[in-house]
Amino acid sequence: MADLAIEQRLLTLDDLLAMADDTRVEIIDGEIVPMTAAGVTHGLIGGNIYHPLRLYLEQHDIGVVLPDGVTYLMHSPVSGLKDAYEPDVSFMRHENVPAGWNPEKPHPGVPDLAVEIVSPGNDADALQQKRHTYLEKGTQQVWFVYPRLREVHVYSPDAVRIYSGAEAIDVSSFFPGLEPLNLAVIFKLPIWAQ
Repeated sequence: MADLAIEQRLLTLDDLLAMADDTRVEIIDGEIVPMTAAGVTHGLIGGNIYHPLRLYLEQHDIGVVLPDGVTYLMHSPVSGLKDAYEPDVSFMRHENVPAGWNPEKPHPGVPDLAVEIVSPGNDADALQQKRHTYLEKGTQQVWFVYPRLREVHVYSPDAVRIYSGAEAIDVSSFFPGLEPLNLAVIFKLPIWAQ
């Protein structure tokens, strides 16, 4: 019996934008993946990373740091919309923002820094696919933040570093002069959330 090729229609930006406003999805390797609802701990840790970066950028206008909810599109005219991610925190240098881009729409490209806070329900294979795609498309660093382990895995195109315990993450390649981000600060939670 001959193998039958099944043609999968490639997604477009219009397809993504046509989804209901209350439907949060990512596209991973061409597959629509519903995003699970994040808990308060997830949001607090995201805020702990976002806040010092935002304060730094108020004094040094080199780019923008964005909280959860910004979609980055990774596509090409040939392959269509194969990946669309919403990192929990992201940073874009001003010079890497495309000319003529409408900021009311998803960003047509990747951030310079993408931070993903890993929830218990996240699929390990999907996370690794995201890491690979981010780096392949030009993201300079991807952080996977593991609240339960109190670890941050930092990936760059040529290295991986796992931070734990009392360590601090050197962010000077993005934010010159900013003190390293201490894991105790990243994972600090109010007493009622511990």
